[in-house]
Amino acid sequence: MFTVSNNEFVGIILQEFSKFNNIVDANAMSKYMRNRFQFFGIKSELRKSIQKDFLATYKLPQDDELKDLIEKLWAAPQRECHYFAMEILEKPIKKADESWMPLLEKMISENSWWDSVDAVASKLIGTYLKKYPNFRSSYPDKWIASDNFWFRRTALLYQLKYKKDTDFERLKSYILRTAHEKEFFIQKAEGWALREFAKINAEAVGQFVLENTATLSQLTKREALKNI
Repeated sequence: MFTVSNNEFVGIILQEFSKFNNIVDANAMSKYMRNRFQFFGIKSELRKSIQKDFLATYKLPQDDELKDLIEKLWAAPQRECHYFAMEILEKPIKKADESWMPLLEKMISENSWWDSVDAVASKLIGTYLKKYPNFRSSYPDKWIASDNFWFRRTALLYQLKYKKDTDFERLKSYILRTAHEKEFFIQKAEGWALREFAKINAEAVGQFVLENTATLSQLTKREALKNI
């Protein structure tokens, strides 16, 4: 495997992605994301194949150099680079030290949209907070009070994959703190989080929705009870 500088790494992957540039699909993808991002127009299966081949040739850096690489990919205008950054971090985040949270928060606050926020919240931050339980109250409590609704959505979704380890009392408290909001992405997140926990304890979710039926939005209730 080849070791290259982070600038070279980003430059080479941009060249690889550009070989598969598809203007028609790029325009469609951008439109689907409300024209918030540029795209090469590479569909997911092909993009992951390109990434796999690339990572078989070029070695990922570690520690602070990996942070720098993620930031450089996150700064690229094309959305495929952001997807790449999130996906290559899924394994390293399991061994990341306590200094990574500022970068994870940056990935929530910059280039924010549901596709990136949901992945960072559930796959990266969720894994990270499992590793550092001492962070589980301080950071989510800060996020749920944030003026940035993407952070509030993160607080609602970081436990999405926790299953039986879900702190349901904390989740309920966060939902009740945001239940008055009209923001679609918050209402949807509340319902989604409840629907996932219902796979573990449908009775508890049903009881919570029943007790708070006048407080929760119709969207939240519909999502929460979808599979009950």
